[in-house]
Amino acid sequence: MSQTSNAKIRTAKITERIDAITGIPQRYLADRLPAPRSVKIELTSQCNYRCGFCAHRLRMKDRGEMDRGFYERVVGEMVDAGVEELGVFYIGESFMCPWLPEAIRYAKQRGIRYVFLTTNGSLSTPGRVKACMEAGLDSLKFSMNNADEAQFREITGVKPKLFRDSLANLKAAWRVREEGGYGCGLYASSIQYDGEQQERMTELVQEEILPYVDEHYWLPLYSMGSLATLREEELGYRPIAGNQGRVGALREPLPCWSAFTEGHITYDGKLSACCFDAGDKWVMADLTKVPFMEGWNSELFMALRRAHLKKDVTGTICETCVAYQQ
Repeated sequence: MSQTSNAKIRTAKITERIDAITGIPQRYLADRLPAPRSVKIELTSQCNYRCGFCAHRLRMKDRGEMDRGFYERVVGEMVDAGVEELGVFYIGESFMCPWLPEAIRYAKQRGIRYVFLTTNGSLSTPGRVKACMEAGLDSLKFSMNNADEAQFREITGVKPKLFRDSLANLKAAWRVREEGGYGCGLYASSIQYDGEQQERMTELVQEEILPYVDEHYWLPLYSMGSLATLREEELGYRPIAGNQGRVGALREPLPCWSAFTEGHITYDGKLSACCFDAGDKWVMADLTKVPFMEGWNSELFMALRRAHLKKDVTGTICETCVAYQQ
């Protein structure tokens, strides 16, 4: 990759890409849709954290790793249908997948224009990051949601050492990219809390994160489809309804962009309407049995979209998520 193309990727803001998806362009305000611009695919549902704000910790389904043959088949179908961006992650932590670099390389060679990845950072060691960048990764984002080791231990339920590891790996990723001249953008996001906790988070971001990323942005605390609200309230946090995007560009909960502009595929081949589906509650099709576009415009999916367009999801699986009140 040339230095010119490297610079182009690095100057493209990740927030602009996010807003292009959450904003729901006019041509996607329908029940039957063209291929989504973006899809997230779950190479593994495993995660080494047990975050209190994440429904993943509830273990609502068996965990596992995606079949590589299925991955290659569905990526090909998506490219042929017009999908341009592929997130090689969904609910799980993709650095737990041993063939992550190969998945990135295959997607790029097959025709995906932009491959992106979000990680908690604890397993993204310099060697693993380098392998992913060499494979063609376009964007690596670190989710940095804790201000110190004490909060990290309380929220994630794992050893504080991983907090230090994640910060060290973020800084090392910057060095790997700069030394290798890779075109991968480096980003970070953090949950926006309030009061003293937010002051501490802001200090961490300013001193430990911003010098090593191209862009950082804040996210509201989501209710994860109302699946994690009890634990969040135990921790003293109040999530918002639905998925309204990022702080600074929040959208109305309905219609929810997740059902219109971005696909979500679980490790076992289920196409979900929800970006928070840790338990197959929003499954719209089984892609091990039907092609991607057939699932994307299944009768079940189109019926849910019609409810969203009417801004009345009463009686649907989305009702508790968007009705959640702070």
